[in-house]
Amino acid sequence: MSELVPGGNLPLPGGTLTIRVPGPFDVSALVTDDTGKVRGDADFVFYNQPTTPGARLTGQSLTVDPAALRPGATRLTVAVSPAVPGTPLGHLPAPTLLVTGPAGRTIARFTPPRPTDETVLLLAELYRRGPGWKLRALGQGYADGLAGVARDFGVEVLEEETPTPPPRPGRGATPPAARPRGRGLPSPTHLRPTIPSPSPAATDFLGLVNAVRSDAGSAPVSLDSRLSAAARAHAAAMAAQGRLAAEGRDGVSVHQRVTGTGYAYLTIGEHLVSGPRTAAEFVDYCRSDDTAGRTLLDSAWSETGLGHTTDPRSGTVFWTALWAHPFSLAGLHRTATEVITLTNTERAGAGLPPLSPDPHLTDAAQAHSADMVARAFYAHTSPDGGEPWHRAAAAGSAHRSVGENIACGQRSAAEVVRGWMNSPGHRANILKPGFTHIGVGFVGGGTAGTYWTQLFGG
Repeated sequence: MSELVPGGNLPLPGGTLTIRVPGPFDVSALVTDDTGKVRGDADFVFYNQPTTPGARLTGQSLTVDPAALRPGATRLTVAVSPAVPGTPLGHLPAPTLLVTGPAGRTIARFTPPRPTDETVLLLAELYRRGPGWKLRALGQGYADGLAGVARDFGVEVLEEETPTPPPRPGRGATPPAARPRGRGLPSPTHLRPTIPSPSPAATDFLGLVNAVRSDAGSAPVSLDSRLSAAARAHAAAMAAQGRLAAEGRDGVSVHQRVTGTGYAYLTIGEHLVSGPRTAAEFVDYCRSDDTAGRTLLDSAWSETGLGHTTDPRSGTVFWTALWAHPFSLAGLHRTATEVITLTNTERAGAGLPPLSPDPHLTDAAQAHSADMVARAFYAHTSPDGGEPWHRAAAAGSAHRSVGENIACGQRSAAEVVRGWMNSPGHRANILKPGFTHIGVGFVGGGTAGTYWTQLFGG
């Protein structure tokens, strides 16, 4: 595998390539010819327009077959922007570009110098050289967002005269209404997804739930259309196989259905239930069960979604209720700080000095949690052979001793630290006298729902 620096390049193998940028980012791409300008709207690939000849965007993965790009195309430029619109990239972990060849082996990795106030970064370009294609690392930033990128690629950006709905939290902003010179793009209303109104059952459910939560002293929750869409899809998947399950026959988990709608979360819970015929019966069931009741009343939630589907073969109604608190940078910082505080409490109990937060270790830990979600693995060794000390060094850490704890599935900082302390190997890292610094990473998604990383340095 080649580690690229800005301006570095390498030849690419023939066939389809997979390009990923793990973490809280949106990936987009622009297809151009020798002039460096787009030809039309199909040359802009982003989450609401995910395909063009030779390229397809699925979540954070962009697959590209350079030979299949439109006639005349000689370059594909990969851009990355924050998943939460308007966030300076300097407030996030440094994005890392991973390029995988047709055989599934990672052939290149590029981490640009840490951005500051930029909101879009051109990470790399695939360009034709003779009969073949090459990859060049870029790292060029834009503080004026996608509009600045668009102008540089020959797109005339038109300001909208009427207000538009806010971007979906946890996903990138819908690009501004843009028109390549001499050609027309669809209006923004054609690019934005239609958000259905809540179903009567969901509305009844919300009133019943908030009444119960109020009696228990918990704050009310609100319906979120993306959580409801994911809940409906999962209820339908369970009805199709006639049983309760965290995954459907397609292998997609309930948590992957949530992130697939563009919803990013800091914590999540779910009810998977069969039998009740109405929303009232469903809520009554949840209240009657100790575990389900605790989820129903948990103060961590601020948003919910509900879906139900009837199995036509048996007449059984399958229900999915999702509970979550949405992702925010401030929330991520609070979560990581809580993990560090709890970790240092354990060290104090053992007579050890506290660990200091380290930004380089934090970047590496956050990137590893994101990578485990993006590449569907759970291990200290990444699929391309990277180890904790490799990730720490790549993020700029100079610590000579490095250790790592990982965990998945835990729904809170307290739960994950308690689990680590109950495991001898993880406990040894937390209580190692030689460690002086720590970084914490957290990402929601994947099959387990949550992925945590502690990275220690000394």
